[in-house]
Amino acid sequence: MRRKNYARSIPLFCLTLTLFILPVNLYGGLKAAPIEAAAPLQPSISVNGFFATDKAQRGRTIQAAVVMEIPRDFHVNGNRPLGKYAVPTTLKVEAGGKIRVGPVQYPRAVVRSFSFSEEKLAVYEGRVVMRFNVTIPAGFDQGVTELRVRLRYQSCTNEVCFPPQNREITMPIAVVGANDSVKRINGNIFGGRRG
Repeated sequence: MRRKNYARSIPLFCLTLTLFILPVNLYGGLKAAPIEAAAPLQPSISVNGFFATDKAQRGRTIQAAVVMEIPRDFHVNGNRPLGKYAVPTTLKVEAGGKIRVGPVQYPRAVVRSFSFSEEKLAVYEGRVVMRFNVTIPAGFDQGVTELRVRLRYQSCTNEVCFPPQNREITMPIAVVGANDSVKRINGNIFGGRRG
């Protein structure tokens, strides 16, 4: 009767056992290791332009606004942020054909303290509405024209600020005659105020 050679089968058994046990031990070790928090991502801030009426009449002034929607737990520096190193939020509007653009009216900022600054900062949070007036010359050609808007801002969390961003949008508007009818729109931004 042949005797089994157990000496040969033991290493194979140990190798098989190791293959089944080793991944469990490694996984357990990785699970117990501390996980560092990922760096915060720059927020997705929407920037859109609006007019107070659906068309612009020649020889008249129309209200316009650029609206930023800032996600919760983020803010941007105000137009006058108080901190000497904080980048202010600025809006520049360009128009052609002798269209006049009035000065931008920035909203009132809130003053807050943040962990990354010894100074208090004036910031914008949530919805930010920057208003301005646009005057169409009486002799302007009818048809569609557009404003070119450049917005610069710096967004932050309570702990960190991100590099400044430059955003560009266009705001098209149809120009009609002085006596053509126009309809008030975007009441949630302009309310009942007249242009």
